[in-house]
Amino acid sequence: MDYSATQSGFRQQPNMRLRNSSMDGPDGSQLFEDTSGAGARPQAGYSRDQQAEGFAGQSILSDPMSNLAMAYGSSLASQGREMVDKNLDRFIPISKLKYYFAVDTVYVSKKLGLLVFPYMHQNWEVSYQQDTPVAPRFDVNAPDLYIPAMGFITYVLVAGLALGTQNRFSPELLGVQASSALVWLIIEVLAVLLSLYLVTVNTDLTTIDLLAFSGYKYVGMIVGLVAGLLFGRPAYYLSLLWCCAAIFVFTIRTLRLKLLSEAAAEGKLVRGARNQLRMYLTMSIAAAQPIFMYWLTYHLIR
Repeated sequence: MDYSATQSGFRQQPNMRLRNSSMDGPDGSQLFEDTSGAGARPQAGYSRDQQAEGFAGQSILSDPMSNLAMAYGSSLASQGREMVDKNLDRFIPISKLKYYFAVDTVYVSKKLGLLVFPYMHQNWEVSYQQDTPVAPRFDVNAPDLYIPAMGFITYVLVAGLALGTQNRFSPELLGVQASSALVWLIIEVLAVLLSLYLVTVNTDLTTIDLLAFSGYKYVGMIVGLVAGLLFGRPAYYLSLLWCCAAIFVFTIRTLRLKLLSEAAAEGKLVRGARNQLRMYLTMSIAAAQPIFMYWLTYHLIR
């Protein structure tokens, strides 16, 4: 009796083989190649290439010649930067600009009053603290760049307003006004520097000091222009004449302590050819301020 037969009369099929064994051939070899790990092998090879490149880069960086070249280049860059800073500070000491903008509201108001009414002021000497001049906000006699810079900008704006009231305004003409005022200012400072060099004056005046003293005339120019716009041409001439006299006195009393000898600063008689040249130079710088004030404003009032 066949015990593998069922009641239905059919013989029971043998159990199915395992999945892996069904894929084998008659000789036990695998019919299909397993490629499930094929993607991992190229990645491993790529990482090895990256490691090789990293080792090559490290070897280049660790090369003594490369390190020497990098050190030499950095030393050249630092020397060039020091040379540029040194030569630039000879003409425009950038590191001292912060001193010339150390102002406050009290200083600005007193300085503006001194520029317009310098006749009653007595002490014109700059105060020092440990051989260093104090900041402008502590001494009204100290030069600053805030008032000249704001005066220049305000002058350009008032000039544009004056041109607009005469139907002559244009961006090009306003640019001409600003550029001409700036060029004349630079020419004035360069002329003073050349004169100081020719006269061989030993003074502590810097280029920024001369720029500040030359820029104070914009205050009087603004006063004259505003008076002319509000009250007409006669008011322009009267106010400009007052401001020209004020800036002349201010420049004389300020620069004579810088350019003349110690004897002149104490009020004694100035003697000697060199002191005479210094006095003439001071008078020339002071006299140039009213000329520039009139030259830069007369055509704006009609």
